[in-house]
Amino acid sequence: MGEGPFRRLLAYMRPHRSTVRLATFCSVFNKFWDLAPPLLIGLAVDVVVQREDSFLAGLGLVDPWHQLVLLSVLTFLIWGLESLFEFFYGVLWRNLAQTVQHHMRLDTFGHVQQQSTAWFDERQKGDILAILNDDINQLERFLDKGANDLLQVATTVVVVGAVFIAISWQVAVFAVLPIPIIVWGSFRYQRNLEPKYAQVRAAAGNMNALLENDLSGMTTVQSFTAEAHEQARVEALSQTYREANQSAIRLSAAFTPLIRMAILVGFTATLLLGGWLTLEGAMAVGAYSVLVFMTQRLLWPLTRLGETFDLYQRAMASSTRILDVLASPVELKQGQHESTREALMSADLTFENVSFAYPGREPLFDGLNLTFAAGTTTGIVGSTGAGKTTLMRLLLRFAEPSEGKVVWDGVPLDEWKLHALRSSMGLVDQHITLFPTTILENIRYGRLDASDEEVKAAAGVAEATAFVEALPDTWATLVGEGGHRLSGGQRQRLAIARAVLKDAPLLLLDEATSAVDNDTEAALQRSIHTIAQHRTTVIIAHRLSTVRHADRILVLEHGKVIEEGTHEALLNLGGVYARLWAVQTGSLVEG
Repeated sequence: MGEGPFRRLLAYMRPHRSTVRLATFCSVFNKFWDLAPPLLIGLAVDVVVQREDSFLAGLGLVDPWHQLVLLSVLTFLIWGLESLFEFFYGVLWRNLAQTVQHHMRLDTFGHVQQQSTAWFDERQKGDILAILNDDINQLERFLDKGANDLLQVATTVVVVGAVFIAISWQVAVFAVLPIPIIVWGSFRYQRNLEPKYAQVRAAAGNMNALLENDLSGMTTVQSFTAEAHEQARVEALSQTYREANQSAIRLSAAFTPLIRMAILVGFTATLLLGGWLTLEGAMAVGAYSVLVFMTQRLLWPLTRLGETFDLYQRAMASSTRILDVLASPVELKQGQHESTREALMSADLTFENVSFAYPGREPLFDGLNLTFAAGTTTGIVGSTGAGKTTLMRLLLRFAEPSEGKVVWDGVPLDEWKLHALRSSMGLVDQHITLFPTTILENIRYGRLDASDEEVKAAAGVAEATAFVEALPDTWATLVGEGGHRLSGGQRQRLAIARAVLKDAPLLLLDEATSAVDNDTEAALQRSIHTIAQHRTTVIIAHRLSTVRHADRILVLEHGKVIEEGTHEALLNLGGVYARLWAVQTGSLVEG
């Protein structure tokens, strides 16, 4: 049964093996008691036909009425036990399914969070979402229903086979003969289903990726009146998903009718051979009744094999995708170094012969040497593609140097514990991520254990208090998904408030004032100036006015520092910075 993914799944479920054993026990004994009523029917027929010569009479209970009373008591007892075990296996398998689903989703998400940005660059976000949601749900469906069905089918075959052999080995041979053929055929059949469902899950991931992208970019779709184009793209991927499912469905739907025909051979053999033996007096009428009813009990569970294997193959296809993510190596290695806040406040940050290139592109940095002096503010300016944002990515270890190293507090960044490194950095990005909760909780993301008073104090430094308290729900205002209910300037102020609350020794600002008006920029500059005091600050800016008061300004071009100095010194130099300043202030109009 798809040994690879099944064994991997069993290995993953090892912590839950005691629950699996107990659930298996309940499933098997539920089916054991479920198969008892045909025996009772056979015994009842035997009583009314044979009377004082019945099987029960041979055990010492001669009176036929007493025999029937005993059968009635046994019926209540057996049905009660069957119901009890059904309750227990239902609770155990369902809770196991929910528990495994819960742990697998948390483990997968936890593993995903440890991956480098390069790992995410190779995957579609929508496909990862499909794995975390739909694929894990497929596994839950199998554990909830399919595992129990497989166990009960196996129990049925064993118990019914044993009863047949006990009553008449001649009938058993013909009745049970199709079973090995059915089981062998089932294994062969489901192997053909395996690649079909792998295609289904891949198609589901692709469709999910497009839907996620379209929903997050709906304003772009609508502004370019591209609704029809996106509708066609969704239709194409949905059709691919539909066709992949149809291919699997055709194979899966043919399974049950084929099993029915195979079992028909066994049922007919029981009917004819058992009937002939009974007419010849070689078999009791009650025994013949048991065989006929047992064959029916064998028929229905086996006809469900198709549905069960369908669930199994869907689960295995999904398990493969989930376990492949869990097995993907964490490419970003880390050390164990940590440092105190006090030490970092006075520690220089240096780039030592750093080289870096994005995959498939020319090198961006080649032997770059830089020092960010402790407690100073450094502005970085330059044209698009000069390497400004890549510097930030290297500092946060979102990217790794191909050669050289970035050193802080005398220790290369790859020898730091990642949590300690990033906890020591406060980032205000040009792309602000706000979560669909309240303003208060979005600011608190900077330090999750902060009190409401500390959160509001940080907002005050970021000059966000006035606009927040002017809102109808003030601090309890829900910002909407991605913060779409707030303006760009308001989102930036919350991001700065978040960085203020974090109070990290190193402050990184990447185009923090690029998408705001002049008044908002002035307010943001005041906030940045306040929080940059007594800490190392790196400011990437398109607007030169954002960095004019920095202790040092670096001008990057093609990954190299071509100018550096204070604002006044660079203006006096009359180079690239001076020309940019003239253009931005309107003192130079380029033809």
